[in-house]
Amino acid sequence: MLTLTASAMVGLAASIGGGGAPLLALKLSSTLLFSASTGMLVVMNKIQPSQLAEEQRNATRLFKQLQSHIETTIAIGNLTEEDVKEAMERVLALDKAYPLPLLGAMVEKFPKKFEPAVWWPSAQKRMNSSKYQEGKNNGWNKGLEMELRNVLEVVKEKDMKDYERLGNMVLKINKSLAIAGPLLTGIAAVGSACVTEGSSWGAIVAVIGGALATTVNAFEHGGQVGMVSEMYRNCGGFFKQLENTIQDTMEEDEDQRENGELFEMKLALKLGRSLSQLRDLARKSAYSRIEGTTTDEFASKLF
Repeated sequence: MLTLTASAMVGLAASIGGGGAPLLALKLSSTLLFSASTGMLVVMNKIQPSQLAEEQRNATRLFKQLQSHIETTIAIGNLTEEDVKEAMERVLALDKAYPLPLLGAMVEKFPKKFEPAVWWPSAQKRMNSSKYQEGKNNGWNKGLEMELRNVLEVVKEKDMKDYERLGNMVLKINKSLAIAGPLLTGIAAVGSACVTEGSSWGAIVAVIGGALATTVNAFEHGGQVGMVSEMYRNCGGFFKQLENTIQDTMEEDEDQRENGELFEMKLALKLGRSLSQLRDLARKSAYSRIEGTTTDEFASKLF
């Protein structure tokens, strides 16, 4: 609104036939408005309000999940010191991934490269093996392990690569728009200050700069580009956590793992699939690997 008002004032100043106080007043007002708009855009593009709102929305959801997990663990009983340490590590990791303060600890809005969000500890602690141990193989077999490896291959080759590509694209667009907006209003401010009675170039530069800045800002903030960037960052983190969970589980001894059938069911639910659909996906991945091609299906049906 400030940019449009300033552009209108510059156009009005250029249309005034004579000089004097009216021209000076309009020129000064438009210059101040363009300058104020430039300062506000610099701050807004640094904070990225839409991205910040999406960050806190995701943080609220993840903290509620963690709260539910802790309450369930307490209700089951038989707590150990490892359970307490695990909960503390998860809280600290989540707070680090989605910090609340704006100054000092704010998430970098324009990193050099797209990186998925990481809201879990780097080395997740497993529950005591006695809680998982059920019989000799705890529900695990070679077929299930191969199925999980095939599903993981699809996640890495299709879902993660696709979100990384989209995330990098949106990040570049958002960065370009964040630079272009204040730059255009700054140019418009200089142009409006150079408006004179005998020359119209200053007014032309100011009006064009103001119009372009309005378009850029409307696309950036009206289109919620920062929110889209954060959405991709969070989705990338979901698949990264899925990859780490499968890999960490496969590296453990069978008698220390979570029950295999339960783990398979939880994985299917996270991907929005039934057990039969998950197994079909694993078979397609295996066939594609044998044929030297890539499967045309994404692992997740949720997003």
